[in-house]
Amino acid sequence: MAIPSGGVVGRLAPSPTGAQHVGNARTFLAAWLSVRSRGGRLILRIEDIDSPRVKRGADQQAIDDLAWLGLDWDEGPDRPGSVGPYYQTQRLAAYSEILDALRDAERIYPCTCSRSDVADAASAPHAGHEPPVYPGTCASRDARDAHSLEGRAYCWRFRVARGPSTFVDDLAGPVACDAARELGDFVIARSDERPAYQLAVVVDDRAMGVNEVVRGDDLVPSTFRQRGILDCLGWPAPRYAHVPLVVGPDGRRLAKRHGDTRLATFRNLGVSSDRLVGLLAWSCGWLDRPEPIAPRDLIPRFRWSSVPRTAWCFDESARRWLGGGTVRTP
Repeated sequence: MAIPSGGVVGRLAPSPTGAQHVGNARTFLAAWLSVRSRGGRLILRIEDIDSPRVKRGADQQAIDDLAWLGLDWDEGPDRPGSVGPYYQTQRLAAYSEILDALRDAERIYPCTCSRSDVADAASAPHAGHEPPVYPGTCASRDARDAHSLEGRAYCWRFRVARGPSTFVDDLAGPVACDAARELGDFVIARSDERPAYQLAVVVDDRAMGVNEVVRGDDLVPSTFRQRGILDCLGWPAPRYAHVPLVVGPDGRRLAKRHGDTRLATFRNLGVSSDRLVGLLAWSCGWLDRPEPIAPRDLIPRFRWSSVPRTAWCFDESARRWLGGGTVRTP
């Protein structure tokens, strides 16, 4: 396993289940700046474990989008190094090995409940898609009970430790949760050992030496789930920074209902990437006003303390700025 001997190791981890949009770009920019401002290393990983939802060509489009933004990485599908492969679907053996360890420790059990839980578990549970707290219907089972379920549909659930847990977020400070009570046991793999998102990212980050994770703040519940897996395996947790989401004028997470916000669309329309980067940097408090700027020129301006703790609204004013107009400022 590649454990960093010193310095920060971060990752850019797009999912090819759809096109990258303005909200993704803001989080990727923050992740990139956090690492580059400290002279660290970045890994590009394609999180394609949710195979039925993967869109053909979306992986290359994500790579092209990141490059268009002016973000680079030290290792990835196009820059092979020591911690590959960089597609989750090429790392299945590593996940199976950890599942065996969790079975031996009786920290997972076979569950014959909702099939929708199993399907949804392959992707990161973003805002509005958190599953209900699992009531523990199958929690009395042992791992060996899977042998008696042959021919029945089941999944593997992780047995969450009881009691409160806390981590310190680089933006929000201390964050606490009683995961067993508030989140419940969660799906970690299918019966055929195809891993869920929560397991795959933990194993990948460990294998790649990632010690800093930057992502949207709708994934804070996932952090508690993943820290539970890390604790069980005796692995150190990375540092976390959860960036507030980009929302539409209705206050909901940016989506198709808010119009086309895909990076590829802006790129094809001739929008300058420096203009988008400047808008995003202003929204994060790294610029006093929107102005075109390249990511590398933001490195000395980067501070987590500058980032607002509330969601940022991508509205018509922001669209006009990208098209060469002005943006409404407070």
